[in-house]
Amino acid sequence: MRSGFVALAGRPNVGKSTLVNALCAGKIAIVSDKPQTTRHRVSGIAEGEGYQLVLVDLPGFQRPLDPLTERMQRTVDRGLADVDGVLLVLAADERPGPGDRFVARRAFAGSAPVVIALNKTDRLGPAEIAEQIERVAGLGDFRALHPVSARTGDGVAALRDELAALLPEGPRYFPEGATTDQPLGFRVAELVRERALELTREEVPHAITVELEELGERRVRASVLVETEAQKRIVVGHGGRTIREIGIRARPEIECLLDRPVFLELRVKVRPRWRRDRALLERLGL
Repeated sequence: MRSGFVALAGRPNVGKSTLVNALCAGKIAIVSDKPQTTRHRVSGIAEGEGYQLVLVDLPGFQRPLDPLTERMQRTVDRGLADVDGVLLVLAADERPGPGDRFVARRAFAGSAPVVIALNKTDRLGPAEIAEQIERVAGLGDFRALHPVSARTGDGVAALRDELAALLPEGPRYFPEGATTDQPLGFRVAELVRERALELTREEVPHAITVELEELGERRVRASVLVETEAQKRIVVGHGGRTIREIGIRARPEIECLLDRPVFLELRVKVRPRWRRDRALLERLGL
């Protein structure tokens, strides 16, 4: 039996969470087109013949601006320590920039072997992919480079095999059949936040978090937290239209996760400067 941990590193919005979901063949992490979607360390578990691969999805590298982003960056720093491999994720449709080079330096600074995933290749033709491979090849002494599309699944199986080959002999860290280390309540709250991110724009997504208040047999109750009354009006929407739509979109996935029908009750609350409230961040597990 081989088992171990591989951490994903990359700047925001290169598709790390989508790639974790593809590698694990299931919904492990929420995804959106908004930076800072991933705020926690989320582990997805991929199993194959004779191995258990634990993929550690981390927040994107960023400059800490408040207690929330400070904690997110500490999560990244801790996540890159004591792993068996690092998966450096880059966007195939963007030239490597200063942010990519900074993340690459951090990834290659450790002792763990680095595999590069060039994601979003479905947006390019073969010649453009070849050019991008040449551009990223100089970022560091990588073990392998895989062009992939997390969205279509192209190249994902080969990448999974590559990562599994990094693992040392060891025990199962999670029971057979487990898909993630995240508590059920956390996953429910994240599904609500995913739909809130989907339906809001500009500065509002960064100011949204979700606190689960009740997870019952037939009833799920959660609060969508924002920082200002103006943000609350946006999330509630005219006549409650937006928050109602968030619930309509989130409920089927929550029911699928819980394997039972539920009544989903959502409220929007203002928590001024919650991103700087260390006690609340602790309660939310951030």
